[in-house]
Amino acid sequence: MHEFLRGAGWGAALLSPLPGDASTRRYVRLHRDSDSAMLMDQPQHAEAPQSPPGATPDQRRALGYNAVARLAGADCGRFVAVADLLRERGLSAPDVYAADVKSGFVLIEDLGDDLYTNVLSNGHASEEPELYGAAIDALAKLHSENAPAALSNGKQMHAYDETALLAETDLMTEWFIPLALGRSASEDEREEHRALWREALGPVLSAPSVFVHRDYHAQNLFWLPGREGAARVGMIDFQDAVAGPASYDVISLLKDARRDVAPELCEAMTQRYVEAWRKTDSAFDSEDYRAQAAVMAAQRNAKIAGIFTRLYTRDGKPRYLSYLPRVWGYLEKDLQHPALGSLKRWYDRKIPMDARHQTITGEAA
Repeated sequence: MHEFLRGAGWGAALLSPLPGDASTRRYVRLHRDSDSAMLMDQPQHAEAPQSPPGATPDQRRALGYNAVARLAGADCGRFVAVADLLRERGLSAPDVYAADVKSGFVLIEDLGDDLYTNVLSNGHASEEPELYGAAIDALAKLHSENAPAALSNGKQMHAYDETALLAETDLMTEWFIPLALGRSASEDEREEHRALWREALGPVLSAPSVFVHRDYHAQNLFWLPGREGAARVGMIDFQDAVAGPASYDVISLLKDARRDVAPELCEAMTQRYVEAWRKTDSAFDSEDYRAQAAVMAAQRNAKIAGIFTRLYTRDGKPRYLSYLPRVWGYLEKDLQHPALGSLKRWYDRKIPMDARHQTITGEAA
C-alpha cells in the first residue's frame, strides 16, 4: 500500500482509516497539506472470481456465488470503469487519480463527509425532499440512455439475469430459514421457492434494461450542493453495476434497509421518476412500471433478509439483525401485490409470523 501511495505522489500523506462495512473493502482518508483523497483497499484473496463472458449458469455456479450473482468481488477494474461511465454521463462518481487493480488499490477523489445519512440525521430533515429529488433526477438522467454492452476497459456489462436474481432470493432459504426455524430448508422447499420467484420475475426480465447501480441508498450517496443538477449526488460502491430493471435503484433508495423513508415521500419520488420517463418516452406505462417495481422490491428485500442473516450467522456481525424488522416490514407489504400472491402464500406457510418475529428480535432457535 505504501509503495502504491509513493508512486501516486501521496507517500507522505497522513492516513486516517474509516470504519468498515459489510464488504471486504476498507477505505482510508489521506491528508496531504491542504489536499485530501481516499484510498480504496480491496484484498485480492478475499473473494471468488467473476464469471468470464459467455459463461453458462452451470459454469458460473462452479465459480461460486460472486459469479452466479454477477458481483465484482475483488475486481477493482470494474470500479474504475463504472466510475468513468458515470462521469461521462454527467454524474458525480469520484475521479480516479491512480489505480493498481492487480494489487487492489485505487486512489480516488474525496467526496467529503456529507453522506445522505449524515446530512439527514444532523438536523436537516427538512432537506429530505430536495436530497431525494436530486437522487431520483440522477437516476432518471442515468436511465435516459441504454446500458452499455461493455465498459471502457472492455469488461462486459453483465446482465442482471434470472440466474443472478434467483441466486439472491435463494439466500432466504439458505440462511434465513435455518435461523428462523432451526433447521435447513428441504430441497422441495428450495425448489418451490425458486419456481415461484422464476414465475414472478418473468415480466421484469422481458422489459428493457438500464444501468443498475445495485446499492443506491442513503449510505452510498453524498450531498454535493456546490455542484449543479444531477451532479449534486455523489455516488460510491457501484462496482457491482449491471444491466437490469429500471425500478431496482429506485427501490433501493426509497425502501432503504437502514433508514425509514416516509410513505408520502416514497410516493412523491416514485411519481417524480415516472414523470421523468414520460418526458422522454411517450409510450411509458406507469402501471406496468409499478407492477414490476413491486416484484423487484420483494426480490430485493428477500435478498437483503438473507444477506443480513448471513452477515450475522457466518460473519459474526450481529448489528445487521437490527435491520431485519424494517426489511421484513417492507417485504410483507411488497407481497400484498397481486403479482406476488403465490409467493405470499408460500411465505405465510413456510415462515409464519411468529418465526419471523422471533428471528428479527434475536430470539431465533
